[in-house]
Amino acid sequence: MTLWFFRLTVVILSPVIGWYKVSPDWRGIAAGVAAALFVIGVEIFMEHVPLGHLLYGALGGGLGFIFAVLVNEVVLRVNEPRLTGLMEKASPYIYIVLTYLGAVIAVRRQEEVEELDHGDLPIKGGKRRGQDMKVIDTSAIIDGRIADVFETKFLSGPIIVGRFILKELQDIADSSDAMRRARGRRGLDILARLQDHPDIQVKVYEKDYPEVKDTDGKLVLLARELDGKIITTDFNLNKVASLQGVTVLNVNDLANALKPAVLPGEGMVIYIAKEGKEKEQGVGYLDDGTMVVIEEGRRLVGKKVEVMVSSVLQTSAGRMIFTKLKEKE
Repeated sequence: MTLWFFRLTVVILSPVIGWYKVSPDWRGIAAGVAAALFVIGVEIFMEHVPLGHLLYGALGGGLGFIFAVLVNEVVLRVNEPRLTGLMEKASPYIYIVLTYLGAVIAVRRQEEVEELDHGDLPIKGGKRRGQDMKVIDTSAIIDGRIADVFETKFLSGPIIVGRFILKELQDIADSSDAMRRARGRRGLDILARLQDHPDIQVKVYEKDYPEVKDTDGKLVLLARELDGKIITTDFNLNKVASLQGVTVLNVNDLANALKPAVLPGEGMVIYIAKEGKEKEQGVGYLDDGTMVVIEEGRRLVGKKVEVMVSSVLQTSAGRMIFTKLKEKE
């Protein structure tokens, strides 16, 4: 409401000022209305600009302006008539160009300036000393296991969260579907847990990629730009990122790697929970959730049986153990 009051005040006062200061006719009023619309348009546009960009832009623009003043002063003190005359003509352009370059460079280099503030100096190749950046995906955040991995210090380095990932999480948390809403809120809780941990550094990366529509594409571009690794549980993102030369840390691969090894010929006792897809197959599960397929096990659903491992199928989506009933001696 306060904003609309200020906007209305500008719309009313600008034509009046135009009438008295520009021209006491329709041209003055038109100039005032145009000025009011321009100011309000800039103000509305600024709502979508991150505060960090505004601050760095103002700082960079100010430094550019000061540099332009110094250049102008140095040239005037040289006291060369032709050079002085040229500077007097070009002076407005120098002020505009240097102020613009200062603002744009400061905004574009914002991330690097923040790294300098934390003592992480850029080194050759654009990489940062002591940095091993992990760009995290929405699926890995919601999954939650990555928080345990970082807390146990099996992974280190800054966790980079794109602003578009935060927006996707917020959209999921605001969903009308109860299950989807619960998943989104769990993801936000996991992020808060990571941020609150004293030994884990979480950074929000403001840059978006409006030319790319899907979140996976933006994530890959972000990882390539930062020379980081993607943390995900999404099998399709794993494939897409790998094809583009981006290293992927799949949480499911890590979980599968930590499961106890099972070799063909080993015996185990398994509870057959349900029928399998194929004829006469039964299906059971280990304590870690690994699916065990039992040949000729359909008739023994609901019972514990001794089986022998015949083969193991390992993929990024999980692990399946194929067994057959152990023959009684």
